[in-house]
Amino acid sequence: MTGCFSFSEVIEGAYRYGFKRSGLRPVTIDLKDGTVVHFWVSKTRDESKPNLLLIHGLGASAIWQWYDVARRLSPHFNLFIPDLVFFGGSSTTRPERSDIFQAQTLMRALEAQSVKRFSLVGLSYGGFVGYRMASMYGDAVEKVVICCAAVCVEENDMRDGVFAVSDLDEASKILVPESVKKLRELIGYIFYKPALARLVPPCLLHDFIEHALTRENVKEKRELIKDIPKDRIVSEIPKLTQPTLIIWGEHDRVFPLVMGKRLKQHLGDNGKLVVIERTGHIFNFEKPKTYVKHLKSFLMQTKQQVPVSNGSVKS
Repeated sequence: MTGCFSFSEVIEGAYRYGFKRSGLRPVTIDLKDGTVVHFWVSKTRDESKPNLLLIHGLGASAIWQWYDVARRLSPHFNLFIPDLVFFGGSSTTRPERSDIFQAQTLMRALEAQSVKRFSLVGLSYGGFVGYRMASMYGDAVEKVVICCAAVCVEENDMRDGVFAVSDLDEASKILVPESVKKLRELIGYIFYKPALARLVPPCLLHDFIEHALTRENVKEKRELIKDIPKDRIVSEIPKLTQPTLIIWGEHDRVFPLVMGKRLKQHLGDNGKLVVIERTGHIFNFEKPKTYVKHLKSFLMQTKQQVPVSNGSVKS
């Protein structure tokens, strides 16, 4: 289909234009070890504004996942929006596939831009990376938002039926789809009401795979997924010291709500859980206004104003 019209390329072009209109510009950081990290950053860094790192999840590049959120937050923060390694414009020749490596890479790229203090939002897989950053670089990370990321997953959860798909290899094929069939399966898991999305013509789904998800680095992306639960035990997961907001979709079928409650219990009084009603795994698309409302409410509060909650809040 080379040379044919691509609806996905048109959308991405619109997103790029929108990012630029929101005061963002693309930069590329070469870490000189075979790793290159692509960012969208605020063109002018305002020292009176807090720095905010937005870490995307699996799927398309950062610009697809953060478009609606970034344009709403850009007036209030100096934004740093990277493509994780193996996504978008970021790559590496190194063999590591862990969330620790992704966290170290982002931190080095931020340091190269003289970013010393920042808060972060991690979405899905990006939540694993963000949690690692917060635990490893406590002096640099001020506030943390973990969104639908099963940070407290254990290796035995897969075989114990906690997740809708219990086979990790099969789950990786759905989460990183190469065919229209697998993409339709993914749609069924990530949306609260997937019926309309399932009516999308196969040609558009194929186009999305080719031009937005891309067939590049499929093996590496699946290896990232398979690394997540490896030897993972909740009692060994460090507890964050920063104020932490946990946001979850009420009907998430990728990482069920029980995982959000487990993370809240693990963090104790230092964490607050917000459940967005009538949404699935991608509430950033399903209810972006509600999502941004919670982000702004938490991230723009002073330290004295950050609330402590022993329960969860629905919205």
